[in-house]
Amino acid sequence: MSKYPIFLELSSRRVVIVGGGNIALRKAQSLLETGARVVIVADRVQENLITLSMENKVELIKAKYSKNYLVGASLVIAATNDNHLNERIYKDCQHLETLCNVVDRPELCDFYVPAVVKRGDLQIAVSTNGKCPAFAGHIRKKLEKIFTDESSPFLVELEKIRDEVLNQIENPSEKKAVLGRLVDDKSFDYFVREGAENWRRYAEQLIGENKS
Repeated sequence: MSKYPIFLELSSRRVVIVGGGNIALRKAQSLLETGARVVIVADRVQENLITLSMENKVELIKAKYSKNYLVGASLVIAATNDNHLNERIYKDCQHLETLCNVVDRPELCDFYVPAVVKRGDLQIAVSTNGKCPAFAGHIRKKLEKIFTDESSPFLVELEKIRDEVLNQIENPSEKKAVLGRLVDDKSFDYFVREGAENWRRYAEQLIGENKS
């Protein structure tokens, strides 16, 4: 069955990671970038996670797992090396109706964490529905060569010029056509070659030619 791809707003939301090893650390670091309130639950914790706790970046609950720690969580990630405990965490999440991801156990996941190409606000996610994450990683590397660091400032300029297109061009089909030209490869190449200021002049000229 097909999965429903989304980009989830986690800012200020409670996310619980059960486990205190290297995988838990990687998950915590990526979740912190979203602004989530990350809670680590583990009776043994590696040093870097302790450091994050001392810096008040994560909440550390140094204790054996309890279902009570999941209450109020938007997401839960089970990253322990105990299969029976991971299964218990998953079942507890099902009872609480909380989305759960058990690392390396696709059959015990309500969601998968994709391979991501990130260029500022541009994010491209690749998933294999848990079938082969290594293949998703391979595709990500190919996409990273296509969508370079210049993609981020290009998106910033597109956001600004999009408002002008919407406000100054009345005809819906002409709006769509102009936006299509502004986001295409030719436009991006011009942006990289000539810089943001010249690209903006090019974009404004295009808008002017298509005003109603």
